[in-house]
Amino acid sequence: MKLVIFDIDGTLVDSQQEITQAMNRGMSAAGLPELEPARILSIVGLSLPVAVERLLPEVAADLQQRVVAGYRESFIAARAAGALPPLYPGALDCLEALASLDRVVLGIATGKPARGLAAILDAHGLTGRFTTRQSADGHPSKPHPAMLHSALAETGVPAARAVMVGDSTFDMEMARSAGVAGFGVGWGFCPAAELQAAGARLVAPDYPALTGALKEWADE
Repeated sequence: MKLVIFDIDGTLVDSQQEITQAMNRGMSAAGLPELEPARILSIVGLSLPVAVERLLPEVAADLQQRVVAGYRESFIAARAAGALPPLYPGALDCLEALASLDRVVLGIATGKPARGLAAILDAHGLTGRFTTRQSADGHPSKPHPAMLHSALAETGVPAARAVMVGDSTFDMEMARSAGVAGFGVGWGFCPAAELQAAGARLVAPDYPALTGALKEWADE
């Protein structure tokens, strides 16, 4: 068997607006000035407390905690209002193509908490699609390889037969640390050159290209 592990934000779902809005609502709740979207998107992939600490290293810990709380409140309110970030074009086709291959199992590794991950998968009808689902709950933040180690252990797939698909350098660094191949995607929040420098084996420009590359990898 081979294991394909997907990131969520910036890889499967286009959550750019949702993330930047939630972070800046958290900033406002803490009485801090809003941040430029590009700065916020540079930390997507990290677990939320780590992301806020990375964004605001000069800010006191209690204010960082207020930003985290405000961010979470924004997400809860958005879900209650029915807001849902869309899947990227071709994402569902890719998942269906891979699921049709007997030798491939699918997984998730995301900086989202388990509750947020479950909400996204349920809303898009993907709850039963993934054999292993790793989230920020109970794991160190990316790029620590703990999530990938757990995914490999749960599925019984060796690292040499697994690939991590993601849009951030954190995903690629995590893959490299775990001995897993890293496939970058060119439609997320990180430039292709940075993904390659972080160890991406390739950077797919769109989902059809990614699907083809994953099928070729599965046949190796």
